[in-house]
Amino acid sequence: MGKNKLIIGITGASGAIYGIRLLEACKMLEIETHLVISKAAEITISHETGMSSSELRALATESYKAADIGAAIASGSFQNAGMVIAPCSIRSMSEIATGTTSSLLTRAADVVLKERRKLILMLRETPLHSGHLRNLATLSDLGAVIAPPVPAFYTNPKTIDDIVNHSVGRVLDLLQIENELSVRWSGLKG
Repeated sequence: MGKNKLIIGITGASGAIYGIRLLEACKMLEIETHLVISKAAEITISHETGMSSSELRALATESYKAADIGAAIASGSFQNAGMVIAPCSIRSMSEIATGTTSSLLTRAADVVLKERRKLILMLRETPLHSGHLRNLATLSDLGAVIAPPVPAFYTNPKTIDDIVNHSVGRVLDLLQIENELSVRWSGLKG
């Protein structure tokens, strides 16, 4: 069915590298990717990475404009393994939590939830106020996985790439996609 198809959303929150690395990993793992980028993300991607949106879109199998609400990923009949929003802004998270979807990105996420597929949000914001927390609890109740990209220091990361790879590897783990991006905990030795 859609086991090897993944929808990837990138919003305007800081941390565009997470979405980029996820696309690179999926390409390496031969996973079909369906990408949608918010308008704000195009600005963030350019500022944080120097990459153009066309260069980013070239990493995906298929790419859609945020305004394309008639795209395949807007329908529950589009078979897929789920969706990852990396990074996920508070605005996008809030739209998804309330079902007030104003773009293809949030519509696709809403469809993933209604079809009971896996939705993973790499939320990039801190601190959070009570309204954010209530929306996150609502999303969790609906089946979404809230997975902020929090670095693990037991891995003794040496570079930013080490930190990014670990977070992306953990997200792939949540989707039950085998990967070698993250260092696995093997217990204390001694």
